[in-house]
Amino acid sequence: MANPVIGTPWKKLNAPVSEEAIEGVSKYWRVANYLSIGQIYLRSNPLMREPFTREDVKHRLVGHWGTTPGVNFLIGHINRLIADHQQNTLIVVGPGHSGPGTVAQSYLDGTYTETYPDITRDEAGLQKFFRQFSYPGGIPSHFSPETPGSIHEGGELGYALSHAFGAAMNNPSLFVPTIVGDGEAETGPLATSWQSNKLVNPRTDGIVLPILHLNGYKIANPTILSRISDEELHEFFHGMGYEPYEFVAGFDDEDHLSIHRRFAELFETVFDEICDIKATANTDDVHRPFYPMIIFRTPKGWTCPKFIDGKKTEGSWRSHQVPLASARDTEEHFNVLKKWLSSYKPEELFDDNGAIRPEVTKFMPQGELRIGENPNANGGL
Repeated sequence: MANPVIGTPWKKLNAPVSEEAIEGVSKYWRVANYLSIGQIYLRSNPLMREPFTREDVKHRLVGHWGTTPGVNFLIGHINRLIADHQQNTLIVVGPGHSGPGTVAQSYLDGTYTETYPDITRDEAGLQKFFRQFSYPGGIPSHFSPETPGSIHEGGELGYALSHAFGAAMNNPSLFVPTIVGDGEAETGPLATSWQSNKLVNPRTDGIVLPILHLNGYKIANPTILSRISDEELHEFFHGMGYEPYEFVAGFDDEDHLSIHRRFAELFETVFDEICDIKATANTDDVHRPFYPMIIFRTPKGWTCPKFIDGKKTEGSWRSHQVPLASARDTEEHFNVLKKWLSSYKPEELFDDNGAIRPEVTKFMPQGELRIGENPNANGGL
C-alpha cells in the first residue's frame, strides 16, 4: 500500500516567520503547559474559578513535569512549521514522561475530542480530561497508542529514533521530527540508533530530524551529554553524520517571545537545509549528506517555581515528577500551585465556557495535516 502524501512537502517558506504565528506559538506553549499541570494536579474546578480550594486537587498526584514544558515548546513550533509549509509531518516523542503535553497537543488540535466525544471542549470536558490522566479506567501517563497521532509509546525508553527512521523509510514526503530525551539517549538502543541515518536515501525516504532535549537531568542524576563540553558534544554528533544546531534558552531573563522568535528562525534554517538535501537527492542519491539535528538546551521543569521549600526546582532533578507533592495536604504548597497555574494567565486562553479561545489555535495546521490526524500515524483507522 502506498504511503499517504498530504500537503505540499519540502517547500521553503522564503520569508520570515510572521509575528502573528510566533505569538500563536507563545500562546500554545502557555495553554499546553497549563493543560499539562492540570492533568497532574486537578480533579475539579479546572480553570481555578472561585472558590478554588485544596479539595480541587487530586488525592494522589502522579505524573511527570520535568521534560514536559520543553516538549510543549517544540510541539508548538512543529505545528507552526506544518501550517506554514503544509508539510506532511509525523512526530515521535521519546521522553515517555512528557505524556501530559502530548495528550494536551491532541486536545488542542481537536483530534482528541473527535476521537473521544465525551471529552468536550468546555469546562465539563476539561474536568474529565484532567481527571482521567494516570487514573484507573482513564489513560496512561505516556504518549500512548490511544492518543491520536501516536505511533510510539515513550515509556519504554530507547526506541524513538528506531521508530522514526522506520516511519520515514520508503515514505519520501514524510518529515519526522523526533524528540530524544537526554536520559533516554543513554540507553543502548537509542545510542545505537543514531547510526540509522546511514540507511536513509533522501530520494526515496523521508527525513528524520532528531532534536536532543538536553535539560540536564534524569529522574535523580545529571545526564552525561549535558556534562560534556559543547565542542565535544558537536564533534560526537558530527562524527555520526549529523550537522548539529544548538539552541539555548531559559537560563536568563530573556522574554519568551524573543525565545520563540529565535527558535522559529533556527527551525526555518534547519528546514531549508532539509529541503536542499531533498532537492539535491533528485539528481544525486549516491553521496550521503550530513543531516541536520537540533540540540535543544533548556532547564528541566522550565517555567515551574524556581525554588520550592527553599530547594532549587526549575533546572534540577526535583522537577522531574511532581514538584509540589503536598499541594492537597498543605496550604503552603497549594498556594504555590495556584500561583504557578495563574502564571500562564488562563483567563486569556479560555473563554467563559471553558473552551480554548480560537485565536490561541488559529496558527495550527488544519485537516489531515494536524499532528493527531495525519494518516501516517493513524493507519489502523
